Amino acid sequence: MTKLAACAAFVVLVILSIFIGAGEFSPLQAVNDPAALQMLFASRLPRTMAAALTGAALSIAGLIMQALVRNRFVEPSTSGTAQSAALGILIMTLVFPGASLAVKTLFASILALLGTSVFMMTAHRLPPTQPYLVPLFGLVYGGVIGAMVTFIGWQTELLQFIDIWTNGEFSGVVRGRYELLWGTALMAILAWWVADRLTVLSLGREVSIGLGLSYQRTLQLGLVIVSVISALTVVIVGIIPFVGLVVPNLVSRVLGDNLRGTIPWVALSGATLVLGCDVLGRLLRFPYEIPVATVMGVVGAILFLRLIFIRATHA
Repeated sequence: MTKLAACAAFVVLVILSIFIGAGEFSPLQAVNDPAALQMLFASRLPRTMAAALTGAALSIAGLIMQALVRNRFVEPSTSGTAQSAALGILIMTLVFPGASLAVKTLFASILALLGTSVFMMTAHRLPPTQPYLVPLFGLVYGGVIGAMVTFIGWQTELLQFIDIWTNGEFSGVVRGRYELLWGTALMAILAWWVADRLTVLSLGREVSIGLGLSYQRTLQLGLVIVSVISALTVVIVGIIPFVGLVVPNLVSRVLGDNLRGTIPWVALSGATLVLGCDVLGRLLRFPYEIPVATVMGVVGAILFLRLIFIRATHA
C-alpha cells in the first residue's frame, strides 16, 4: 500500500509540475498552439525531469554515503562533497572561463572525490561509540570549504555565481541545459548493480573482508558514484540540502537496509520529495518562485526532526 501511494504521488506531482507555471498551459493548448507545445518541450518537461533526476540521484548518493561511513546522519551536502564540487567549479571558472559544462563537471567530480576522501579518512578515525561526532565534523568540514569558496568568490567578484551553485533551483533549467543530469541516472544504475557489495560494505571492514569482498575497490567505487552525482547536481541546479539525509532514513525504516531492495524506492521517494518542494515553491508566491533549496530546507528540517523524535515502527 505504501509503495502504491508513493507511485501515485509521483505521477500526480509530475502532472502538476508540467502544468503549473507563470505561463498559461493546458493539454488543449499543447494540441492547438505551437507556442504552448514549444514551452512544453523546451521548459516544462526538462524542468520536471531535472527535478526528478536530481531528487533520485541525491537520495541514492546519501544512501551510499551512509553505507560507506556507517552513519545515518551524513549526506553529500553535510560532508564537504557538494562544497568541494562547488570549489571545483569556481576554480575552473577562474582558470578556464570558457570551459564547457562537461569539463567543469569533470573537474568538480575530481574535487568532490578528493574532498569526500578526506572526510572519509577522518570519519573512520572518530570513535564509533559517539556517532554524532561524524555529522558534526562533516558540518564543520563542509563549512570550512564553503567559507573558502565564498572568500575566493568575494576576492574575484564572483559571489553572484557562487549563490547560484550553493542555492539550488530549477528556474534556469531548459532544454539543452539539463541533459548532463542523465549521467546521474547512469550512476543510479551502477549503484543498483553493486548494491549487494555496498550492503556488505556497510557491515564494516573486517566483516566485509571476511565475507570475501574487495573492500577497498568497493569503497572507491562508492566514492566515485557519490562524487559524480554531487558534481552533476551542483553544476546544473546547485546544492539542495536534506534530500540525501531524510529520504534514505525514511525508506529504510519501512523497507530495511538491503540496498538492492531499497535503492529503487529511495530514488522514487527522493524524486517525489524534490518535485513536491519545487511545485510548492512555485505556488507559495505565484507567479514568482521560491528556490527549491529554500523550501527543501524547511521541509527537510521538519522531516529530520520527525526522524529523531519518533521511533521506527517497521524494519
